[in-house]
Formats: sequence, structure tokens, C-alpha cells
Amino acid sequence: MMSAMFDRHVVLIVDDQPDNLAMLSDALDDSGHIVLVATDGDGALARLDYITPDLILLDAMMPGLDGFETCRRIKLIKSVSHVPVVFMTGLVETEHVVRGFEVGGIDYVTKPIKPQEVVARIGAHIKTSRMVEQARGMLDHVAHAVIVLGANGMPLWQTSKAALLLAKYFPASNEGGKLPATVLAWLNDSLARRRRGGDGAGVIATPLVMKGHGSALQIALADAGKGHDVTLLLEENVVRSSLADVEASPGGLSVLQDYHLTPRESDVLAWLGKGKTNRDIAQILGMSPRTVNKHLEHIFVKLGVETRSAAAVVASTLYGMQPRGGDLLQ
Repeated sequence: MMSAMFDRHVVLIVDDQPDNLAMLSDALDDSGHIVLVATDGDGALARLDYITPDLILLDAMMPGLDGFETCRRIKLIKSVSHVPVVFMTGLVETEHVVRGFEVGGIDYVTKPIKPQEVVARIGAHIKTSRMVEQARGMLDHVAHAVIVLGANGMPLWQTSKAALLLAKYFPASNEGGKLPATVLAWLNDSLARRRRGGDGAGVIATPLVMKGHGSALQIALADAGKGHDVTLLLEENVVRSSLADVEASPGGLSVLQDYHLTPRESDVLAWLGKGKTNRDIAQILGMSPRTVNKHLEHIFVKLGVETRSAAAVVASTLYGMQPRGGDLLQ
């Protein structure tokens, strides 16, 4: 009995027509949903202060606050912005349909309403929404810092850790859900470089590195996939605030004894920080790429990192250089 109660989805119907409310309420109730109603946009917004429905069924044309403006305001409320909104409308002209999608709607049904069709659409959208929320929750649970951007450069969603890192390193810039200006400028440049490289295959953007708070934040552009969204990966690495001894090797690069690096390992790390590939480092230092790989394995262990990008961030701090992630991968 208890599990059945939790399986029931909550649908908020917003319509100023009593007949529509009664018909849809009966259909959704019969199909196992919990139904809440509001007769205007203001009433709907007031209810959202207290409840978070699984879906909102919203009449487009209502007196006072119409459905389009109501939806726009809903999407500005952080606690319910993720809730799917389905419009009910007798307006099938393209401009009205487009407007509904522009303000955040995900679908629309036309009047006169067909209850069975509405119930089927609602079930499909709630299922999809739940899957998306579960994926976001899993990302948050494993503490990944990820930001997914839309075609306009605005974040579609981000994990909680990503939001915290942006607030930490850009305390005065993360306003209105927009990316900080520094990040946006870097992103535009990275995407331009990717476009010049063709479809993006094999083109690796240079990560943005911001230092502060005794640590370094690296923002990397994910490899171009099949989707059209842009994904940013954020990684924070703690930088050691004190180094016991730094002595120069004959080649002019640093031997960092606080990390117990050998002179050769120090050379490899320094060239890694300059964005050189394994093949480049092998040619510069007169060794085989396999030997470079072996040195890097030891370096990762001694620095306490797992990726080339993280090692490059440490190198940038130790050697006073900006990491050049464009060449980090072979």
C-alpha cells in the first residue's frame, strides 16, 4: 500500500475552464495520478511555493497571467524549473507553438482535449523526466562537477559540485545562471578552434586553469560527441603551499625534492606542463615514448594524481607556467 502511494505521480492542472478541469482531473485520477488544480497563473505559482509536481498541464490562453508568461516564471523558480510543462492550446499557429517551446514548454496538446491522449503523453514525459533527474542525482552522488550548455551558451543544467566550484572561483561573476565572463570567453575561443579543426575529432581544447584558495580549478571541454550540447568538466586540484627544496638540473628544469622526483622525472613533468605529447618529450629528452610513459606512471603516483591534465596543473604551479592542455593527449 505504501509503495503504491509513492508510485503515484503528481500533476498540476492549470486551466480557467471548470469543464476542462473536471474532465482532466477524472481522467488522471482514474489512471492513478494525484491531481492538483489551479484556475489561473497566479494560483499555479502560489501552489509551487508548497509542492513540486511531477508535471504541469498548463492552459496557454487564460485571463490575466497567460500560460506563456506563467511558464516563463515557473522556469525561473530553481526548485521547480526542472518540472516538465505541457501546454493545452487551441492555438495551432506556428508562432504560438514556437513561443510555448521558447518559454520552456516540452510539448503541447490541442483543444478539444482528448483525455486518453493527454494521459499517455503525461506518462511518457514523467518517465523521461524521472530518468533525467536520476542521472543528475547519480552524478551529484559521485561528486562529478559537470555543466551542460545549450546552443545559446546558457547552462541547461549542472551538478551541485560544479555550482559550488563556480561560486568559489568566480564569486562575483556567476549571475543569472550565466557562465562567468572569463569562462565564456575561453569557451568561445575553444569552440572556434574546434570548428576550424573540422568536426572536432581529435581536436582537444586547452583547459582553462584558475588559481586561488591554495588550489587550482581546471575547466575542460569534453570531447565532441553525437549530441549537440556542450559539456564542461570541472576538476579541482589542491596545490602544495610549501616546497622544501627546489634545485635546478643541468638542463635548466626543476628537480622537486618535496615530491621525491628524480631529475629525469622532473624534466618529463616540466615538458608535460608545456603541453608536449609523449612523442615530443621523447624526442626532446632523447628517450623512447615507452620510457616517457614509464616516467609518467611514477610521476602520477608521486604527485597523487590520476590524469595528465591534473599533472599539468601541478606542473604549472611548480614551474610557474600556464598548462597547455591542447597538447595534453596524444
